Parts: sequence; C-alpha cells; structure tokens
Amino acid sequence: MDSNHRPWPAPSKPWLMKQTWRHLLFAHWPVSPDVIRPYIPKSLELDTYEGKAWVGYIFLQVRGMRPRYLPPVPMMSSFPELNVRTYVTYGGKPGVYFISLDAASFPGVQGAKLFFHLPYAYARVSLSGGDRQFECDCRRVGSPKAFKASYQPVSEVYQANPGSLDYWLSERYCLYTEHKSHLFRGEILHDPWPLQQAEAEISKNTMVDFDGATQSQPELVHYVKQQTAVMWGLKQV
Repeated sequence: MDSNHRPWPAPSKPWLMKQTWRHLLFAHWPVSPDVIRPYIPKSLELDTYEGKAWVGYIFLQVRGMRPRYLPPVPMMSSFPELNVRTYVTYGGKPGVYFISLDAASFPGVQGAKLFFHLPYAYARVSLSGGDRQFECDCRRVGSPKAFKASYQPVSEVYQANPGSLDYWLSERYCLYTEHKSHLFRGEILHDPWPLQQAEAEISKNTMVDFDGATQSQPELVHYVKQQTAVMWGLKQV
C-alpha cells in the first residue's frame, strides 16, 4: 500500500485494523454551514469547499475486517454498513466526522463503539444486485431511521485531481470523534480512490434531516468497486 500520496506521513506505530470495502456508494449534498455546525463538536472546525459544507451518505460492504496479526473474526469481519458524515479539520489536518453509522453486525457495532467511540447503531442492512447495478437498504433496529437507494457507475475509473471537489471529498486520511468531552483522531491509509462517476435514485431517507437538505436527490454521486484500508488506534488530540 503506497503512502507517498498521503498528505502527511503515516504513524510510525504498526496499524491496528485492516478491512476491504466493496461496492461503495458516495452520495453527497451541499449543506449550509449553519445547518451542519450543531452536529459537530465545538473543538472541530467545519471544513468547506468554496463556502459550502457537504454531507455524505456512504454505503459499503465491509469484507475481511481483522486486527493486525489475527485472521478475520466470525460474525464481525463482513457486513454491510451505511455512514453519514461531514468534513472537518483540526490543527490543519482535514478529516471526516461521522454523524451516524449503521451496520448489520451487532458484535461489530459494539466493538466499534467501545474501541473507536463511534456513533454506531445496529441495523438491518442489505446490498443486492451485481455487475453494474446495485440496491441498498438500511433500517435501524428499534428506530424509524431508514435509507434505500439504487445506484450504478456511469464512467470509467479515474483518480481525482488535487484541488477538485472530488478530491476534497474523498482523499481524507483520518477520522475525528469525541468521547467524554475529549477529541480523538484515528489515522487511515489506503491507495488513492478508484472513483467512477455514478447515478443514484434515493427512494427513502429518514436518517438525518439537515433541515431538508438531503431530501432531494444527491448533487454528486460516485461509485467505488473496491478499496482496502488499514487503520490505527485513536489518539487524543
């Protein structure tokens, strides 16, 4: 895995977790910074592109998740997931902030909440289809929150150019999370995203309202067939 493209050096300590993501849907909407600001810890700066904040709904199939030196753990290594995220910076390092995450693995949800302090919820999540057309469905257990969409790639694979909106949204190599009023950063490493432009039809979306901003069809859609990433443990910042 080539780290030369990463905008800052990877941590010197060994990575903690490895996983592969498949058939990703990246659906994005521009949102007023004033609307998204209440969802973000005060210690983080909301990142914007040409004055706009962005919200991403990312659907993916996790495969082969495993800790370093260990094989994949049954019931925790492969499952579909939906996350809702926005884009932030801290100390000059741009990253991702997860507003919600829904996954179909109860043990995986509990582990992520315990070790990574991420706002995971257990959900019934499915991915169907194949070749170039996919349908995803996410329904949070014990909640009316749900998301359903169909999507397909419509271009060849490409890598985003630095400075472009595609690059700004995708090439981020850390996540931020808050726990007991403390801010943490988790470093991530993967190859540049093999993006494809895509089309999506969102038929249900009750995950997060954002004053209605995400009730329309997404303004920007991408598809990624596969990406493998390694992650480090959280570090307080």
